[in-house]
Amino acid sequence: MATEPIQPTQPVPQPVTKTVVIKEKKGWGLGTRILLWLIAIVVVVSVIAVLTLTVAVLEQPTGTSFPYTTTYRVSLPDSQQVTIGNSNIMVMTMDNEVDTSVDGNKERLAIGQERTISARYARISALGIPIIDTDFQIVLTYIGPSGSNALFDMKVMTSRQVPEILIRRIIPPSMNAQPI
Repeated sequence: MATEPIQPTQPVPQPVTKTVVIKEKKGWGLGTRILLWLIAIVVVVSVIAVLTLTVAVLEQPTGTSFPYTTTYRVSLPDSQQVTIGNSNIMVMTMDNEVDTSVDGNKERLAIGQERTISARYARISALGIPIIDTDFQIVLTYIGPSGSNALFDMKVMTSRQVPEILIRRIIPPSMNAQPI
């Protein structure tokens, strides 16, 4: 018999187990940060635009057609001047009548009678940039007295469709205007 060289036995390789640690990104990715900055800029510009919203009212209207109407129930304090747009209004109630003074022009109204305030032109701007130009006219219909106030239905008629939030900018809060 032939002798075969004896080979040393090698150990069988054992599989090596490695623990793989996956590192998660900390923080936000670049795309998320850019999106959040854009949203923040839009919010800041929107707030500034609302805060700088102005309504300039001029005497001379450019037209005479008022196809859009918004009606409010308003309360005018007795013997106190109120400014709507640039029209100064004062009322004095007596029983079922009211004396009205609009820009110094006086007129007595009974319940149900109307008083038309001459047409005006308004320019609405935000951030100094004109947004809407419109003519408007106000018609007051006397409803009756309520304590020390005179109640009116007030129609605000405009030549262009104007959002109610912008119409409210010409109506002073003391009138307690409620849409009807």
